[in-house]
Amino acid sequence: MTHDAPLSPRPLRHLSEAHRRVLTAAQIRAHGVGAAELTERCRPDGPWRQLLPNVVLLHSGPPTGEERLHGALLYAARAQAPAVPAQPTARSPHHPLYAEVMITGLAALALYGFSATPSLPSLDQVDVLVPRLRRLRSTGYVRILRSPALPTPRAVTGLPVAPVPRALADAVAGLTDAGAVRRLLTEAVRGGHCEPAAVVRELTRARLLTRPHVVDAVDSLLAEGRSIAEDRLYRMVGEYGLPAPVWNVDLRLPGGPHLGGLDAYWPDQAVAVELDTRAHRQGQEREEDPEWSEYARKREHLERLGITVVYITPRKLRDAMEQQAAVVRTALMASGDRDPAAYVVVLPR
Repeated sequence: MTHDAPLSPRPLRHLSEAHRRVLTAAQIRAHGVGAAELTERCRPDGPWRQLLPNVVLLHSGPPTGEERLHGALLYAARAQAPAVPAQPTARSPHHPLYAEVMITGLAALALYGFSATPSLPSLDQVDVLVPRLRRLRSTGYVRILRSPALPTPRAVTGLPVAPVPRALADAVAGLTDAGAVRRLLTEAVRGGHCEPAAVVRELTRARLLTRPHVVDAVDSLLAEGRSIAEDRLYRMVGEYGLPAPVWNVDLRLPGGPHLGGLDAYWPDQAVAVELDTRAHRQGQEREEDPEWSEYARKREHLERLGITVVYITPRKLRDAMEQQAAVVRTALMASGDRDPAAYVVVLPR
């Protein structure tokens, strides 16, 4: 046994490589190293170093990005963690030692592969999300963020990581650079990590939409999300053999009022498709949402005129394009069984 390894009656094979390099003081004691020897090994010229309070790095060099993440989670979870962790399971894909804690903010986005974030080793700070009632302070490179309701984490490289929308909100909360905020939000949508509406919900929950630079970035995000959804709609029509519609039109009654804009319209069948890109606000009932009320009024008016309106969300276009194509095809085929629609004027939008 070398001087750099714990004097352990218990083998460390059940731990991952990173877990062997970063342990809590309680885990080290459970592996046979007494308090005095631990102190000796963590002296300034010793083979180990204290990474965080009660968290030890089992070598004297600088920690890797992975070691910093494990150390942050160990620090946040240590008060409720067993001395020797069990193996991950299919039901809990990340390490059970890290129950009720998760990486969030820029570090989480770096784990998801965002190019607009600094690399993990270069991050000055690692954000860790914990339950609101945990009595724990930020220390060293770890910033503790509390939440009354923790989201369900995703397992990324075996670590519990906040979902992308929540990680984005936590990252944006600490950014004042409008360009950095815009790059993060744009990459989230353009890279297929999440839909704009999910991001807006989290930003609303975090009360970040009072900041002008965040509002500007959200406007760009929604425009980006609509552009991507429109591209998918074009692709759906082509790939699934639907008849070509007229794109991006306004409908009017002859000599009458404006009926509303549509993303696609089949005049012969009186069938319309509209992308539902609303950013619904958390805690707001659907009937209280002004955008939803506008959608509902438009749909009701058009259907009274005999026009079938199919609403499709960007998420459904992304995750279930074939199913959405089948819905549109069914509406087109059913048009022959309906009474003729009222005559409307179709204008480019």
